[in-house]
Amino acid sequence: MADEEKKSGPIRMAAIDAMMTEIKYKGQILARTNKPESGIMDSGIIGFTIGLAVALILVIPVLLGVI
Repeated sequence: MADEEKKSGPIRMAAIDAMMTEIKYKGQILARTNKPESGIMDSGIIGFTIGLAVALILVIPVLLGVI
């Protein structure tokens, strides 16, 4: 019985180490994707405003029949 506990100890630790490695890897991926997303969200209002202005510049002359 004591031999079984000694054998299962390192195996369990290896499994826990593998899980911890996966968790760290997934955490790194989340951190990497979070950085660009937060940058996009910060500049989102400016981009939306510029896009709306360009769209209005292109649409208003057509509606008024200028072009």
